[in-house]
Amino acid sequence: MQALEEKIAHLTRTVEELSDVVASQQTEIDRLSKRVRMLMEREAGREQGSGGAHVFGDERPPHY
Repeated sequence: MQALEEKIAHLTRTVEELSDVVASQQTEIDRLSKRVRMLMEREAGREQGSGGAHVFGDERPPHY
């Protein structure tokens, strides 16, 4: 009987630890999803504002 109680205690602790990990991962997923959404909105705004012209960091602007 004691061996079963020890196993149950161990399994209960493991389930609680896994629950904490899942909660932490969900928080991180939510944070990253928010950042991706923000970046996608920012990029969409850039595409609309530039009229479809793509300017890359190593290219000279057309007025040079």
